[in-house]
Amino acid sequence: MKNTGMTRSLDTLNRIVVPKEIRVTMNIKCGDSVEFFVDEETGFMALKKYTGVTCKLCGTVEHLTYYRASFLCVDCTQKLKGNIDCCPIPAPSVQEHTLPKRTNQSAEKLLGRLRELMQEHPDARQYDYAKWLGVSQGRVSQLKKLL
Repeated sequence: MKNTGMTRSLDTLNRIVVPKEIRVTMNIKCGDSVEFFVDEETGFMALKKYTGVTCKLCGTVEHLTYYRASFLCVDCTQKLKGNIDCCPIPAPSVQEHTLPKRTNQSAEKLLGRLRELMQEHPDARQYDYAKWLGVSQGRVSQLKKLL
């Protein structure tokens, strides 16, 4: 739940107008039914668009199955199982997005290489040294303390 910061007062007939921004966000149109939820202990009231007992994907009312707080019809369930009407592009494998594993280098080698780089490029930033050495900026800072 998020606080919208909008407030509305009741009119003389104890009615309230749902702000347009919320109606658009929740896809509530004129004539749609709205369902109210109330927590008496906290005084909290919520509302949502009433969809009734229909398929979450296609809106049919026949041959429904309850799955994870939603109703799905048999046809949509079969389509989901067989990836029918789904995007034909396969999802990329996780291995394609993994970063290459860094190899641990000895501190002596890194110190020697850092000395050389600092002599060659005395005005370079710590970021540049880290990039050239293949280590983090924090590691470069640690190596500088050892010099």
